[in-house]
Amino acid sequence: MQFKGRADKHAARTEGTAPEAAFVARPLLRAGRIRQALLFIGAAVLLALAMFAAISLGAKDLTLGTVWAAVFHYDRSLMAHQIIHELRLPRVLGAAVIGAALAVAGSLIQGITRNPLGDTGVLGINAGAMFVVAVSFAFFPNLPYGTLIVLSFLGALMSTLLVFGLGASAPGGLTPMRLTVSGAVTAALLGSMTSGIAIYFDLSQDLAFWYAGGVAGIKWSQLEILAPILLIVIAWSMGLARSISLISMGDEVALNLGLNLKRIRLLGLLTVVVLAGLSVSAAGAIGFVGLVIPHIARKLIGVDYRQIVPLSALLGAVLLVLADLGARMANPPEELAIGIMVSFIGVPFFLFLARKERRDL
Repeated sequence: MQFKGRADKHAARTEGTAPEAAFVARPLLRAGRIRQALLFIGAAVLLALAMFAAISLGAKDLTLGTVWAAVFHYDRSLMAHQIIHELRLPRVLGAAVIGAALAVAGSLIQGITRNPLGDTGVLGINAGAMFVVAVSFAFFPNLPYGTLIVLSFLGALMSTLLVFGLGASAPGGLTPMRLTVSGAVTAALLGSMTSGIAIYFDLSQDLAFWYAGGVAGIKWSQLEILAPILLIVIAWSMGLARSISLISMGDEVALNLGLNLKRIRLLGLLTVVVLAGLSVSAAGAIGFVGLVIPHIARKLIGVDYRQIVPLSALLGAVLLVLADLGARMANPPEELAIGIMVSFIGVPFFLFLARKERRDL
């Protein structure tokens, strides 16, 4: 009993002498976690509302009851159900998954390279996948979609290697600005080659969809292959997020904490290539999603990539779903390219960031 009494007195003295900061930090930490949870819940609700609006609105507006019945109690004999199930639902789901994939790819690039201008379109990765799609259409016009996915991945990998090779070969090594310039040069080169192939083989009409970008052509057969792979790779990206947070703080910090930089960068870049290649194979070369969204996520939730990556996925899905809805509603019954809608946001944002980076150099 005496020992217990002494222990209680010691505990009381210890608590009394604990730094006041500890008692202040706990509520702040709790408030920060609540805020993060609210951000994720808000983004998820916004995505659900955007998807409902995209399914409901169009050449024929549909009610909530009709949408609900078509999704959960599909009746093939009803025209409204056919419109939702066969046209709008795969299109909206495809936009959500591809938007999430492009945003996650952009966040990974920006973290790995510490380049705020990083994006699969800006760095020429989309152009590589697009070039291989053009070659496939010219020489192997009837390839199955699964084969086209593999070829798009290889094209994205080719352009990634070219971009990093060009950037690293310059005196002084690879820097964020050299990486951006190398990406622009590679995108211009591959873009001109793609245009030449399209003109020579009379593929301009066939490739117009991939040039401008869009999700109108996505079918259930494509989505059944595309969606599971992209969702698995996005989940894998979240596993890399902690390591990328350390890399984003600097190589010295990451090395001192025992991180294998080469391995993480290689895994991260392969992940980006898969996300970009698969997205281009389904929706064409849509740029700027991976540039804009990670910056918004970072502004909202901080610099920890364990939160940036999943929040980018949600916000990227929202952006592309709303961009597709805007493309359909801008001039009905005609449709604009979804890439044009995204560019209205992406181009000014890119110019702002480029100007800011130039000031910081």
